[in-house]
Amino acid sequence: MGPALRLRRLAGWALLGRGKLDAEVARLAALRASLCSDTADGGDKQRHQSARSGGGGGGKLILKTAKGTRDFQPAQMAIRERVFNTIVQTFKRHGAETIDTPVFELKDVLTGKYGEDSKLIYDLKDQGGEILSLRYDLTVPFARYVAMNKISNIKRYQIAKVYRRDQPSQARGRFREFYQCDFDIAGAYDPMVPDAECVRIVAEILQSLQLGGFVVKVNHRQILDGLFEVCGVPADQFRTICSSVDKLDKSPWEEVKREMVDEKQLAPAVADRIGHYVQYHGGVELVDTLQADTALSACKNVRDGLEAMRAFLGYCQLYGVAEHVRFDMSLARGLDYYTGVIYEAVLADGDVGSIAGGGRYDGLVGMFDPKGRSVPCVGVSIGIERVFALMEARADAAAGRTRTTDTEVYVCSAQKGLLDERMKLLTMLWDADVKAEQSYKKNPKLLQQLQYCEEHGVPFAIVLGESELQRGVVKLRHVATREEQEVQRDQLVPVLRSRLQSLG
Repeated sequence: MGPALRLRRLAGWALLGRGKLDAEVARLAALRASLCSDTADGGDKQRHQSARSGGGGGGKLILKTAKGTRDFQPAQMAIRERVFNTIVQTFKRHGAETIDTPVFELKDVLTGKYGEDSKLIYDLKDQGGEILSLRYDLTVPFARYVAMNKISNIKRYQIAKVYRRDQPSQARGRFREFYQCDFDIAGAYDPMVPDAECVRIVAEILQSLQLGGFVVKVNHRQILDGLFEVCGVPADQFRTICSSVDKLDKSPWEEVKREMVDEKQLAPAVADRIGHYVQYHGGVELVDTLQADTALSACKNVRDGLEAMRAFLGYCQLYGVAEHVRFDMSLARGLDYYTGVIYEAVLADGDVGSIAGGGRYDGLVGMFDPKGRSVPCVGVSIGIERVFALMEARADAAAGRTRTTDTEVYVCSAQKGLLDERMKLLTMLWDADVKAEQSYKKNPKLLQQLQYCEEHGVPFAIVLGESELQRGVVKLRHVATREEQEVQRDQLVPVLRSRLQSLG
């Protein structure tokens, strides 16, 4: 065979091989897609089976809450109700009204508002053409609400659940589903007047809950931005470096600097200059110190921020909370929407992180308004889950029984056949707005009824017997002391109310 013929045959085989190769590649790609689909379906089935059987294949359902969530027992809920009531009373004392917003929002409403924390947003599957996410906080939905309803001023509070794909830690009160308690003031007012009131509200709540000593750390975004500018941080890195500084409450400076330099490519000398300033904290004297710094005072952002901070600290003095407030240059709060004063409350004892936080966000509403109309806002959020964790630990340490009902009196019968009479008496008490209950057995034993009162902290018991019915009286028993007195039925409600009032 000549060389020319051999070359032609090799070329033909190459063309044929390329066609076969392309076909084989297409066939394998289709097979891989099919296998991936089957594997995913099988994985879902396997995970579902694992959840039902623990991997044993027996179909037995394992009951558990999802990671980062939990159920609450009656004793825990009793503590939560008391805490919520304390917080709501404080919000109302300051003239707030309440609203509610959906638990999920359009994804576009939430994206781009939380900086590096945006990765913690829970996205939902497409439900008929709308791309949705669970709310990450209550502030962004509130700004959307203000813009959508064309509100120019409102003072509102909201208590509701939010959701974050965070690493949960029950010891630190960090969960994936948790409550937030927010107070916000929207509207154009004189600088720092509403901002200082938010700190006063935090102080009132923490003092009412008797959580011990606390400090409200404060800073100003203009001061931080000016500091970054003076230290040589590129303008497009302000927010990401701010997120690093925000970690100083959890990590030492060496780790934060390493993140700035190694991960965010900030020059080591620039990081060192930042490290020099973020160690400062104090009061009005710190404002004087920073104003005397020639490098900082040359920056307009720093000058304006320091003047605002001086006014803020003065108002805190007038509101009687200056002893709890500390101007802290390390406070950054990493959320992108803050524009002015920022604050964060921490307890003097314990390692639960911040117990409240907030600040001014003047540009957030304008992001949602079609015409860019801006509504200045400032607010604070109470870290309620961490408060609950502390209160529950305190209740456990006290080793006492937490009352889970508000029952004021328990209607008992001393003999059989008195269910109808108990019901008549209960009707009279309920009509008088007395919190009362009874056994659901027709003929309960008296000892069991009185034991119920002791176990559930019911302060009074009414004992009915045949002789009392004949004489038109009842026995009113103080459960704790076991002291009894006979009371005419028509005088029962006023006497009971008087006794309840004497108990406080």
